[in-house]
Amino acid sequence: MDNAGIAAAFDEIAELMEFRGENPFRIRAYSNGARAIRDLDESVQSILADPDRDLAKVPGIGKTLVEKCQTLIDTGSLPALEKLRDQVPDVLIQIARIPGLGAKKAVKLQEELNIQSLDDLRKACQTDEVANLKGFGKKTQASILDGLQIAQASAERIYWSDGDSLARAISRHMEQCEGIETMQWAGSYRRGKETIGDLDLLVVAEEDSPENRNAVMDHFESYADRTQTIGRGETKVSIRVGKAFQVDMRMVAPEQFGAALQYFTGSQAHNIHTRRLAKERGLKINEYGVFRDGEDQPIAGSTEQDVYEAIGLPWIAPELREDRQEFQWASSDQLPDLIDVDDIVGDLHMHTNATDGTATLREMADAAIERGLKYIAITDHSQRVTMAGGLDPDRLLEQWAMIDDIRSEYDGRLMILKGIECDILEKGGMDLPDDVLAQGDWVIASVHYGQKQPRDQITERILGAIENPHVDCIAHPTGRLINRRPPYEVDMDAVLHAAKEHDTIMELNANPARLDLNDVHLAAAKKLGVPIVISTDAHSTDGLDVMRFGICQARRGGLTKDDVVNTLSWTKFRKLVKA
Repeated sequence: MDNAGIAAAFDEIAELMEFRGENPFRIRAYSNGARAIRDLDESVQSILADPDRDLAKVPGIGKTLVEKCQTLIDTGSLPALEKLRDQVPDVLIQIARIPGLGAKKAVKLQEELNIQSLDDLRKACQTDEVANLKGFGKKTQASILDGLQIAQASAERIYWSDGDSLARAISRHMEQCEGIETMQWAGSYRRGKETIGDLDLLVVAEEDSPENRNAVMDHFESYADRTQTIGRGETKVSIRVGKAFQVDMRMVAPEQFGAALQYFTGSQAHNIHTRRLAKERGLKINEYGVFRDGEDQPIAGSTEQDVYEAIGLPWIAPELREDRQEFQWASSDQLPDLIDVDDIVGDLHMHTNATDGTATLREMADAAIERGLKYIAITDHSQRVTMAGGLDPDRLLEQWAMIDDIRSEYDGRLMILKGIECDILEKGGMDLPDDVLAQGDWVIASVHYGQKQPRDQITERILGAIENPHVDCIAHPTGRLINRRPPYEVDMDAVLHAAKEHDTIMELNANPARLDLNDVHLAAAKKLGVPIVISTDAHSTDGLDVMRFGICQARRGGLTKDDVVNTLSWTKFRKLVKA
């Protein structure tokens, strides 16, 4: 079992223990352990197998969790988890996910009204059984009925890219309000997480008075796609957009804006660490500012820079705020200068209408020039991908001959590489002969079929591709589709070490449904010195615009310009590939 599976098991234990009303410290121990394991940049299995290493020394993981990790790796299951699953009905978990309800209320509803399904709960609301239950009432009942309609939709987080579109639309709407001095998005959206559950907007009014605050909140509520106002107070208003998505706006005083922005950006683990550092200095940090113990006047808070400076640190980029390495980097003056979208000068994974793309080769090249790129690789699918009309050797060589013919048209403007996305076959080996691949400029290898094979088999397939002298890069290395398909089982430790040994480049696929490699794998690659290419995998000219989503993911992995090969000039990149 890999790190993600172990972390998921511990998260589930924590959730089920909460329903059982068990010790909150034990619950927190499992939650912290899950997070620590999910953030590791190497596998639990490899640490446990090393007699010189002690997994229990990793913050958040103690001796008990180490034993359970070993059990999960050895057997694939945990008796304690199986027991909890038997003790906690599925309907309890479903009820608890309704907005406004939690574990305790879910248990009371299930036990006192014998609720066996969400339909039972709906009927109990319609017959006022919930309203008559002690601790609930008419208002809560109405809220549950409303929540039942959105529980399923709101349970799934949306892609960062979709959240970005919504945030930009709301920003344009809010910019029409004259009473705003400044505003900034916070939360997981600002940290660039690949999926987000809601949006948080912080606003400073030009004049910090109740009248001006109300005017700004009125404007926020007038957003065209608002379907419901969930709640409104003196400084906060929450709306629902579409069927389920929640957007919160908080009004903040100017002198508190930086502290609020730092606090509401998170992550929770990052903020806990900052508060611990503050306490060591006799300070207290909250959303209102930085205070000396026992004093009411803040010593910092108007800007984030001031907040971090108060605890002896430079400003930390939001994408790094996950309590991984950022504090170590900050305290030693080694914070990475994170990559930016303007650093990218090449795109090395895209498709044309020769297979499953919608644009011609020339149209893709022209679109790349419009976006300021200096080189691209045309990488249509190989023959194994029959449903995409994959290229056999003859068709591929014809396409490469066409690229040779048209290069002169783009001389001095764009270099077009003869590439291919060559499948790694289920039985191992490449989908096209070596003598064909040897004629290309850029070969990326990928797994599209046999994704449910055992871990060892998939790993061996990818290792074989890495060892092939004609393969330059491994594309979307774990094969996941966010919210739709989990990654296939693969030993990423072994893959990254092999990539380092054979000078093979690993791809960060910028498609918002992939973002593969994930941020933890990117950090591991950086640590090993494995080069990364950020590619769009574009299937249309518009598809070239997803590059910035890959940049967001790269920043979360701590990548700089020097870690990414398609920031190199064409001259330097050509030398790298030839080498």
